[in-house]
Amino acid sequence: MRQWLGIFVLSVGIWFGGNPVQSAPTDWQTLAEVSQYQKTARYPEMIAYAQRLAAASADVSVQTIGKSPEGRDIIVIVVSKDHAFSPSAARATGKEIVLVNAGIHPGEIEGKDAGLALIRDMVITGKQKALLDHAILLLIPIFGVDGHERFGAYNRINQNGPQEMGWRTTAQNYNLNRDFMKVDSPEMRAWQSLFQAWLPDMVVDSHTTDGMDYQYDITYSLEMYANQAIQIITWQKEAFNQHIVPALEQQGHIVCPYYLTLRDEKDPLKGFDDSASTPRYSTGYAALQNRPGLLLETHMLKDYKNRVIATYDLIQNLLAYINQTPGQLRKAVDAADAATIASGNTYDPKQKFPLTFEVTAQSVPFSFAGVAFTRELSAISGSFWVKYDARQPKQFTIPFYNKIEPKKTIAPPLGYVVPVYLTEVIERLNIHHLQYQVLDQPTKLTVETYQFSKVTWEPRPFENHHQIKDLVMTPIKRTITYPAGSVKIMTNQRAAKVLIHLLEPDAPDSLLRWGYLDPIFEQKEYAEDYVMEKMARQMLARDPKLQQEFEEKISADPDFAHDPQARLNFFYQRTPYYDDRLNIYPIGRIVP
Repeated sequence: MRQWLGIFVLSVGIWFGGNPVQSAPTDWQTLAEVSQYQKTARYPEMIAYAQRLAAASADVSVQTIGKSPEGRDIIVIVVSKDHAFSPSAARATGKEIVLVNAGIHPGEIEGKDAGLALIRDMVITGKQKALLDHAILLLIPIFGVDGHERFGAYNRINQNGPQEMGWRTTAQNYNLNRDFMKVDSPEMRAWQSLFQAWLPDMVVDSHTTDGMDYQYDITYSLEMYANQAIQIITWQKEAFNQHIVPALEQQGHIVCPYYLTLRDEKDPLKGFDDSASTPRYSTGYAALQNRPGLLLETHMLKDYKNRVIATYDLIQNLLAYINQTPGQLRKAVDAADAATIASGNTYDPKQKFPLTFEVTAQSVPFSFAGVAFTRELSAISGSFWVKYDARQPKQFTIPFYNKIEPKKTIAPPLGYVVPVYLTEVIERLNIHHLQYQVLDQPTKLTVETYQFSKVTWEPRPFENHHQIKDLVMTPIKRTITYPAGSVKIMTNQRAAKVLIHLLEPDAPDSLLRWGYLDPIFEQKEYAEDYVMEKMARQMLARDPKLQQEFEEKISADPDFAHDPQARLNFFYQRTPYYDDRLNIYPIGRIVP
């Protein structure tokens, strides 16, 4: 009965009681509202509506943050009662700043229509005007503007409306929600300029989920593990568990506080896996910046009206909570930043800073609001076909694997030294606004670094890179003379977690893993076989221990024994002619 009541409230309460169109004057309705949520505005229509809001209200500023590869302006709409339309003015108000990304995947575009309607209700109808009492809103209505204009009816095969929508990726085929660390795309460079200037207190990323069928119309995710500061975790739990989710449920929404990832897509009863986001994603990146990052996922099988209103209501309730607790989010953010800075002032070799995470075998029972389903062996795919029946809501108790533990950890150094010739690395330090000192003369330093072996790459490109798949790392110490212009960058700064993830090779989105240091693995000088044959005999005659080492290597390693080039290379590596930079990480770790 409770499940059916929830469905009834969802179909009645949201369509009427929670529908923002009911109080909107006809001439201020968005295209989504005018069309009864059958359509969504194209890019020029969105720009026109945003500019109309700014012309009608002194509380709105439309600003261009960059251009797309196809030449479109990427805009942010700043909404402030105090007309605090610059980062410094906004910071001076003391109000919390919330950044909402819409259309990072432009086919998943509810955030655009919900965001424009919410701003209208703040500054035109006045229905939501109070939300600006203690907050400043930054809305990017369409992040992937070029993908948005690759408009069509067949762009989202899994999705129930609108009639036409944008494409998932940019004109350059980048998935923007994989680009927060490497920052390859012009769109993400524009976003980073905005983020670093404003340093918002929270980032909301609006999406439409794919995956299975269920009753929930809102699922969401917040980083709750060791990749997020404890101060932020505490704020998130209080805000969402105690206030925002109950408010949404009172409005008739069925909310799941997780991003639901099936262990086995062919058998939902095997349960769900939780995860800690890597920093290529908005949520993982926000965590490294000591900010809550909310992944908002409406359900692709609910109609577009449901999804827009669900997005509207979640953002509205988030801002309402911030207004009810003025200063609390900023207090948590400032405390997390201070703790990050303080941790960089000392070196503790026993510290375990997490780089990667893994799901353990532990699970808890999860009451899942699903729908009836059957599984049958398919003659088409040769695998199981899961057939969902949305007409039959059903409650399941299934395992939820939510015990996430660090897998790879490191003891953070006091800082790093990046040689001047690693221009793409230094460029990304600048994009992420990391602070460093430029060495004005050649400087000899003894640093920790790594020697690599057994390096392999992924066979297929991913986001325009052949990522490193696996490698063996051996910590070493070296005395290196760094040229003038090299940079010394310390970890006692606010964004130190971003720095560590960029420069520690084992981090999942390190610049080494993305391929920006691949030249260190390329051998450029070689010894001719006939030269090495003669030199090897001379080396063996002078050093009986080398003879023993060579013979032991042959006995222990059949691949080596049957590889003439590897056998000659064994000796070449032990000559002063061998490249002492080959397979050596050129970025040094500064430790006592």
